[in-house]
Amino acid sequence: MRMKYLNGLMLPAVWALLSACTVGPDYVRPKALPAIPATYKEVEGWKPARPGGEVIGEKWWELFNDPQLNVLEEQVVVANQDVVAAEARFRQARALVQSAKAGYYPTVSLGASVTNSRASATMGGGNRSDSTVYSLPLDASWEADIWGRIRRSVESSSAGAQASAADLAAVRLSAQASLAQAYFQLRSNDAQLALLKETVGNYQKSLDLTRNRYGSGVAARSDVLQAETQLKSTQAQAVDLGVQRAQLEHAIALLIGTTPAGFSLPAAALATQPPPIPVGIPSELLERRPDIAVAERNMASANAQIGVAVAAWYPTLKLSLSGGLESSSLSRWLSWPSRFWSVGPSVSETLYDGGLRSALNDQARAAYDATVAAYRQAVLTGFQEVEDNLAALRILEQEAQVQDEAVAASRQTVAVTSNQYRAGVVSYLNVLVAQTAELANRRVAIDISGRRLVAGVLLIKALGGGWDAAGILSDSSPEKP
Repeated sequence: MRMKYLNGLMLPAVWALLSACTVGPDYVRPKALPAIPATYKEVEGWKPARPGGEVIGEKWWELFNDPQLNVLEEQVVVANQDVVAAEARFRQARALVQSAKAGYYPTVSLGASVTNSRASATMGGGNRSDSTVYSLPLDASWEADIWGRIRRSVESSSAGAQASAADLAAVRLSAQASLAQAYFQLRSNDAQLALLKETVGNYQKSLDLTRNRYGSGVAARSDVLQAETQLKSTQAQAVDLGVQRAQLEHAIALLIGTTPAGFSLPAAALATQPPPIPVGIPSELLERRPDIAVAERNMASANAQIGVAVAAWYPTLKLSLSGGLESSSLSRWLSWPSRFWSVGPSVSETLYDGGLRSALNDQARAAYDATVAAYRQAVLTGFQEVEDNLAALRILEQEAQVQDEAVAASRQTVAVTSNQYRAGVVSYLNVLVAQTAELANRRVAIDISGRRLVAGVLLIKALGGGWDAAGILSDSSPEKP
């Protein structure tokens, strides 16, 4: 009696022990780099790192304080088709997780059949009478996840769904950053066009002055022709800017999910400089960039697949149950005496497969090694992009200061040369050269301002745009049934 009692306790204990066995390596995140720097190289001389200070918000574009940009950015999340497609892929990945979790539970099927048959004349002593069998079977089967194959599959699918969530964030950030870039390029175009229109007005005044001087016999005909050439050339430059502006406007329409025919953006002034951008410390980058999170979750998924491949080396235990009603008489088909049932476990083990399991195991480990390399490359690329745009902002800020001095000097040159021309001291060619230099310097200054804003957008994108991996990794362990 005591032995039976002990056996009754031991069997559940042994079953629980076997069920807790999960083969394959447990996931441990590899080192991204041999050493993470304490600060960014290019931040020196621009803005100091502020550990624990401000962080970039989810609506990072509001840093630029442009109401029109804010309105456009809000439309990206709901209308951009790349974002919509990424969201659909995320829902697909979540469905795959649920599909993998279905392996925890038994499979139950119910059917009904009516079979008419006649035996062969050479069988059964020549009795060829017809027979009819009415059957209503209920079948159930369940695979015991002793070696963790199902658990590893769920772990892999869960990591894949988390990678898909991070990919959705990466697509969204890319679309938002592309919109901001196109928007500031368009505003730079507007500033260039406003400058050219102003310059055309000034050149028209210079042409009128030259014509008057020519009419008075003071200036030569060549001065008038030079002034006309300069005016028409500047007008042509203004017309040419229309091509780029139209294309940028069409690009913005595409990013907010509308047709170019139904979208227009009035001209507006260009902001002069990018806002202060919280940079943080390099170690935070591993948790702030969605593309790095995608690569890291892909590693976790590939690691779990190694466990799935290893589990194929171990025997499979299945429990099957079959029962129902069966009779050769329709009137007695659904009666209690027509019942039948069978239940029992089965164990199977593959003895020879021509090296298939070894090949699948090698494939899973090689796939994991590839994801490790992809993860480290993503980290290196992230650091490069941050350093690139920090350097761009720092150098462009210095260039803008020098260029502003060049603009001021060129304006003084135009003023002095114009007075000398009116006094008859210099020829109109001197005025033409001075005016051309002024226009070129002012256009370069506008271009630098636009590039600084774009570099600010790219820096925010490189820093992750206010995203945080905690949102997808808060429940990193797969759920149990």
